Amino acid sequence: MATVTLKEADFQESVTNNDIVIVDFWAPWCGPCRNFAPIFESASEKYPDIVFAKVNTDEERGLAGNFQIRSIPTLMIFREQVIIFSQPGSLPASDLEEVIGKVKDLDMDVVRKEMSKSNDAANG
Repeated sequence: MATVTLKEADFQESVTNNDIVIVDFWAPWCGPCRNFAPIFESASEKYPDIVFAKVNTDEERGLAGNFQIRSIPTLMIFREQVIIFSQPGSLPASDLEEVIGKVKDLDMDVVRKEMSKSNDAANG
């Protein structure tokens, strides 16, 4: 599957209806973003079971603000509607492969249990 462009109107639906969504927040004027684009596109071809999405932060300021994007590119990964990875800066292909492998291997029951404990502790 090639990369898809997400807009604010279809962002939530994409995250809700797909197990894993990897989002590249970028802008056309950003050199590191342009350098990362072929790496991201190549990974999208290798993993057809994952949605690889791009959000143009110049056009989608609301989304960028909602996710507090302060630096681009920023890579954000959703698994079963939970943000499990968010990191500014581009990744080399080998690091992106490693992150994808870890995301696919993640036990979401454990993640939800840890999130619940953390929320309980925060709410006292």
